Amino acid sequence: MINIKENKELNTLNHSCAHLLAQAIKHLYPKAKFWVGPVIEEGFYYDIDLVDDVIKEEDLEKVEHEMKKIAKDGKKIIRRELTRKEALEMFKNDEYKIDLINNMSDDEIITCYTQGDFTDLCRGPHVDTVKELKHFKLLKVSGAYYKGDSHNKMLQRIYGICFKTEEELQQHLKMLEEAKARDHKKLGKELELFMISEYGPGFPFFLPKGMILRNELEKFWYDEHTKEGYEFIKTPIMLNKELWELSGHWYNYRENMYTSEIDDKTFAIKPMNCPGGMLVYKNSLHSYKDLPLRIGELGQVHRHEASGALNGLFRVRTFTQDDAHIFMREDQIEEEVVRLINFIDRMYHVFNLDYDIELSTRPLEKYIGDIEVWDKSEQALEKACHMAGHDCKINPGDGAFYGPKLDFHIRDSLGRVWQCGTIQLDMNLPERFDLTYVDADGSKKRPVMLHRVIYGSIERFIGILIEHYAGAFPLWLAPDQVEIIPVNQKYHLDYAKQIEDKLNNAHIRVKLNTKDEKLSYKIRESQMKKIPYTIIIGDEEINNNQISYRMYKSEDTNKMSIDKFIEKLTSDIENHK
Repeated sequence: MINIKENKELNTLNHSCAHLLAQAIKHLYPKAKFWVGPVIEEGFYYDIDLVDDVIKEEDLEKVEHEMKKIAKDGKKIIRRELTRKEALEMFKNDEYKIDLINNMSDDEIITCYTQGDFTDLCRGPHVDTVKELKHFKLLKVSGAYYKGDSHNKMLQRIYGICFKTEEELQQHLKMLEEAKARDHKKLGKELELFMISEYGPGFPFFLPKGMILRNELEKFWYDEHTKEGYEFIKTPIMLNKELWELSGHWYNYRENMYTSEIDDKTFAIKPMNCPGGMLVYKNSLHSYKDLPLRIGELGQVHRHEASGALNGLFRVRTFTQDDAHIFMREDQIEEEVVRLINFIDRMYHVFNLDYDIELSTRPLEKYIGDIEVWDKSEQALEKACHMAGHDCKINPGDGAFYGPKLDFHIRDSLGRVWQCGTIQLDMNLPERFDLTYVDADGSKKRPVMLHRVIYGSIERFIGILIEHYAGAFPLWLAPDQVEIIPVNQKYHLDYAKQIEDKLNNAHIRVKLNTKDEKLSYKIRESQMKKIPYTIIIGDEEINNNQISYRMYKSEDTNKMSIDKFIEKLTSDIENHK
């Protein structure tokens, strides 16, 4: 899926279309006032105060019709520079624009854009004429608080998308329909993977089938990390406030933390695993010979997210980070990062996920440490990226306050981009916690530290995989791997049970369908549940001591001995095919 925000031409087109939307709204709802209408990755939106009116989904067609009338009229879009006084006078009856103007810096050039009878405050740029804005679609309407603050008025946010050609637009809308069909909330319910209860907004419940999927992902994670020389820990979910003050979270993250009183002292549920990992490191002495030390933890964390931001498994209030903290000597940074990039590459390859890497550098303000150390760290990460055979896009100023980072942006089967893995170089916590190791000359040295995740969080990664695979998981991940359907319960059930026993003994997840339904219905139901293999047992299979099976989404029937079938599936599962 194309990123509208990063495509210069589409960015300008969509921003111009946001003004086209605003003009149409003003025609239809004369009292309307407008906050902001930015371009986003998925197109554009505009936040609108309709005063006495409300726009519903069914009203969007009417708005589109008005937009097309304006576009057909073909007015030029004219840019004009304003003094602060002129701007304040022009928008004197619009408190939203007045607020924007008053928050502009003294040296900022104030501009407005006019198209026909509509003028809006805007930095631009825009297309030359509204005639270029023919191929658009309004996608949805939702609520959004003014300035994102729940204490402010609720505005209406209308989302849209615009392309140069009708073909591009229709192709994109088709892809959106496919994405809708893959929605992990919808499939999660249909496939009985997880649920969200009104008794715990943002706190997902994993159902039996979802737990199988989750356990397989965790087993794969542990197996691969063991091969890479990681050791594993488990740290408490709640720790004393003093620890969070020491780590800096109490001052920088307090509003997102859940707290409780224990023995007249304040404790906080961990929003991150790192401070516990620091305590584990400090629990024993370390020599330069021990490094690098790779410590992994599937640690459950809690963060208070705004209720309006919650979204299935993508945005929750509790999740499990696949954390690891790597402690090393300064001379080991490049080698360790190269090894880590190759490890992440191997993990993503199993899921058929491509990715790009982005290097986020020192923030302009609010960073700790010397610039020389930052420069050296950034160069080390960039060099390691190239040594591992990858390019990395520079994202200036977006590093954490404690160090630069490499972010891994994966692309799913629809081309959508998700930020999952990250490698963060930390120059803060080793200092705060006074972490040391004994060097070859007997002196105490400060270790260099990496934070890293690969899945990002188990919950969000499961959500991504549900949509990536459209719920049709590869054999090794599928909650039900095989379903057996006897053609006739009276004559074929005993042999079907023998097949079931053999598959169970081979540790293959199998389900025997004994419902009193037509064969065609049961086969169709197995396909709807996206089970990888459906075995059909009838007279011929019993007489020839074999099975007949269909793979998901295939009309072809294959015949094979049960032993050969088990051998095939066992091999595919072991190799994560």
